[in-house]
Amino acid sequence: MEKNILHLDLDTFFVSCERLIDRRLQNKPLLVGGTGDRGVVAACSYETRPFGVHSGMSMKVARRLCPEAIVIRGNSSIYTKYSHTVTEIIKESVPVFEKASVDEFYADLSGMDKFYGCYKYASELRKRIIKESGLPISFGLSTNKIVSKVATGEAKPNNQLKIDTGFEKEFLAPLSIRKIPSVGEKTYQVLRNLGVDTVGVVQQMPLEMMVSALGVNGKTIWKRAHGIDNPPLVPFHERKSISTERTFNKDTIDIKVLKTTIFAMAENLAFQLRRGNKLAGTISVKIRYSDFNTYNKQVKIPYSSADHIIIPRVLELFEKLYQRRLLIRLVGVKISDIVSGHYQINLFDDTEEMISLYNAMDKVRLRYGELSIMRASSMGAKTIGRFNNPFSGEPPVLLAHRKQ
Repeated sequence: MEKNILHLDLDTFFVSCERLIDRRLQNKPLLVGGTGDRGVVAACSYETRPFGVHSGMSMKVARRLCPEAIVIRGNSSIYTKYSHTVTEIIKESVPVFEKASVDEFYADLSGMDKFYGCYKYASELRKRIIKESGLPISFGLSTNKIVSKVATGEAKPNNQLKIDTGFEKEFLAPLSIRKIPSVGEKTYQVLRNLGVDTVGVVQQMPLEMMVSALGVNGKTIWKRAHGIDNPPLVPFHERKSISTERTFNKDTIDIKVLKTTIFAMAENLAFQLRRGNKLAGTISVKIRYSDFNTYNKQVKIPYSSADHIIIPRVLELFEKLYQRRLLIRLVGVKISDIVSGHYQINLFDDTEEMISLYNAMDKVRLRYGELSIMRASSMGAKTIGRFNNPFSGEPPVLLAHRKQ
């Protein structure tokens, strides 16, 4: 049976959400992201593109390039809400789908040509999403995920494109090599040094030459350039780790602020584990100094999701890691080696009162929000929260996840 893979991508998703909330922002240059000097552009409207602005760049640089742009601080809870609306529409409309990011989806429509017509069905699905969510969306349809994703990029903004079977190479050939997924800035520079500027040039190169220049990644790019790479859809994303980071508006050496932030991160991550019925076996702490040197330290622990085990180990790692006594730009906490299971009560160290306290606190958080109750030691870092269950099977919400 011939494959028909649909790729859907919400156009400038964060910008579109903000315009739904405030209609006065329509047709105006708009930047969404961190508003401070260290903020990053999470999304930018098409009106800012001629000035050289793109998502992922420094907000400070973006404002200098496009001074008339309106800057709005990103709100992940709002974007998660609209993303969920679109996800539910797709979920009830297609047999198999993958949510690749907060604004990007794949769906397998194979077999529908026999009864309905894949392109017609995809077109009606797109119209329904636009009507019910109010968000602009584009799609590409072809025999595999890679060609469909590239087709969506060529269809934008707010349009659709179908690549017929057998025309994949012809469609890809004139495009810039940067349009191929997995070709980042470093890979692009290597290929340019080899004289490669379009996908068509790669199509003419022997596979051995690409592997020699780029290793294993060279084979992947070669296959994608020929339109024959066919990765499977991933309906459920199994999280092997969860983490949180904080970049300070101003570099700090205030040990109280640093420890409060680290404490709050550890407390929140432990709650996420308990909410998802998960346990973690590894903890790591990250520090980035003002000179951008970054250090990490990790430790193995007995599988746990308990605050009284995770928080002290995180603080202990921070004490061992923070030795340069320089100003700190960023701190982060990560818990990994995650498995399913409930916290195993320690026969000698744990008490019934402590376990009851965890249960009571978690019930309050689940009902009123993650920031509704916290330890006194976390009070100085109230903004640390996730707004969504990291173990829901969906990919993480990232404000600056890629260039849009």
